[in-house]
Amino acid sequence: MIPPRHYLQFKDFNAEEYAYLFRRARWIKDKFKRYETYHPLFDRTLVMIFEKASTRTRLSFEAGMQQLGGSAIYLNTSDSQLGRGESIEDSAQVISRMSDIVMIRTFEQSTVELFAANSRVPLINGLTNELHPCQVLADIFTFIEHRGPIQGKTVVWVGDANNMCNTWLQAAEVLDFRVHVSSPPGYGPRSERINLVGADRFQLFDNPRDACRGAHLVTTDVWMSMGFEAENEARRKAFAGWCVDSDLMAVAAPDAVFMHCLPAHRGEEVASEVIDGPQSLVWDEAENRMHAQKALMEFLLLGRVDEGLDGVRPATNYC
Repeated sequence: MIPPRHYLQFKDFNAEEYAYLFRRARWIKDKFKRYETYHPLFDRTLVMIFEKASTRTRLSFEAGMQQLGGSAIYLNTSDSQLGRGESIEDSAQVISRMSDIVMIRTFEQSTVELFAANSRVPLINGLTNELHPCQVLADIFTFIEHRGPIQGKTVVWVGDANNMCNTWLQAAEVLDFRVHVSSPPGYGPRSERINLVGADRFQLFDNPRDACRGAHLVTTDVWMSMGFEAENEARRKAFAGWCVDSDLMAVAAPDAVFMHCLPAHRGEEVASEVIDGPQSLVWDEAENRMHAQKALMEFLLLGRVDEGLDGVRPATNYC
């Protein structure tokens, strides 16, 4: 039996494979927009395991799998044996014998790694406290749609150096662009993350305005992530100067865009005039979770599919 390919972190794929995925996502999205049926995953089953609640992750995977002709099964750890003491190893053995592909949204990265080590089918990391590869996959696809190749560009992360920030740092190494990070004291990237990124790919800034100067993409996330609710008041005070507002966007490149993985809190991490303004791509970004993940699931289950790609721009323009 050939070991399955998993997607647990952004660096699991190389630049050439991402070039293919972005081309494929564009083709699949175009089929969707033209209401053309495309069922390459007919009779395949996706199991979605949620330890963390979600709107966009569940909807994008469930709708995406159905649009590809397959079916999706939702499992929550609170109402399954996963939440009643069954080991991850045993759960992985059982679930992977009854499905074709699995997505997990959970707390610890070690959970997805242990599940993958015991799974007979591909596993996708839908989110952990440490990494969020599917969101950055969609974000980069969205940037490419609107601004072209991301190679050589500058992405700014403003705020908490969380799972999204960690994943952007990985993406910069794989796809050859720069990441500027500006976080309040005590909320920046951990040293072990910084040590994995080359100095030519990453720079820390005390002042978010300096970080945004000349940037091509400015992105952020909520100040209070799931699991950190007890720190709400302390975080509001610490992050008070890290709201992405029109002043920050004004010092970015003239054609800079704004992204947010949502849900957003207007007036906290982002001002209304930015997220609802002409530079914001958040709604395309949200929809593209579904299209990028459809390309990802197709790739993990079927490998490369050449159908329809003859008329798509060459892969070298897509990274």
